[in-house]
Amino acid sequence: MKKASIYCLTLEPGHEQLIKRLSYIPVGLGKKKFSKDFLTDKDGLSISQKNPNYGEYTFHYWLWKNYLDKIKNEWIGFCQYRKFFIKKKINSKDISFENLQSISISEIDSNNFDCILGNKFSVENYKFSKIIKNHLIKFLKRPSLIFNKKKRNLKFHFDLFHGEGNLDKAINFLNEKDKNAFREFMNKETSFNPHNMFICKTKILKSYYDVIFPWLERCEEVFGINKLKGYGLQRIYGFLAERFLSYWFNKNFRVKEYPIIVKDLSDYK
Repeated sequence: MKKASIYCLTLEPGHEQLIKRLSYIPVGLGKKKFSKDFLTDKDGLSISQKNPNYGEYTFHYWLWKNYLDKIKNEWIGFCQYRKFFIKKKINSKDISFENLQSISISEIDSNNFDCILGNKFSVENYKFSKIIKNHLIKFLKRPSLIFNKKKRNLKFHFDLFHGEGNLDKAINFLNEKDKNAFREFMNKETSFNPHNMFICKTKILKSYYDVIFPWLERCEEVFGINKLKGYGLQRIYGFLAERFLSYWFNKNFRVKEYPIIVKDLSDYK
């Protein structure tokens, strides 16, 4: 078993001891005051002011610019105060903290893969009730989407929730090596690894950061920061990164998928 440096990102200072008991490193984001035992995205080279738009990627940027070369463990990973990688799928959300400790991943037991991602999320099974409530007009323009789930690809899903045409605008700013392949991925695939969560070999991470951050910075030329309104648009950089992460790791490395449990640490306070 190999120890991994796994960072647990939270908005709540009160989660510190619970995160440590899970053998994770606490990371504090947002405007609240955190203890000295937290890492944050605010000192050194930082884009912490963009957190409402970039989400967890303001910490990834801080790590890229200030801390990555200090990490000695072979593996590095990221989870959130209400989402965790677990060793096996369970159905109950009323899990005790002790059980969460026992099934959460903090060590890597194999070298036959390079990266852990969450089990894929399919966009085909979009509930009909939500179609009627939120996106009826768009589906009426393309009625085949109601009956043919295979046509509900990742591009359609992104356009639906984050602005029609915005994905294509963003991809136009991507590097030439990945531009066409990522566009094909979004037009062809109907599922992706969600939540911007991953565990990978530490030596891989810089290569990912060297691609994702220059791309997102170029995307700011068209989307900006302050003018983005509504959750689907305000967080567009995080949503772009989430889709790209799924494409990039699967294309370049050996990926193993694990379940992700949704369980808020605040339930244990």
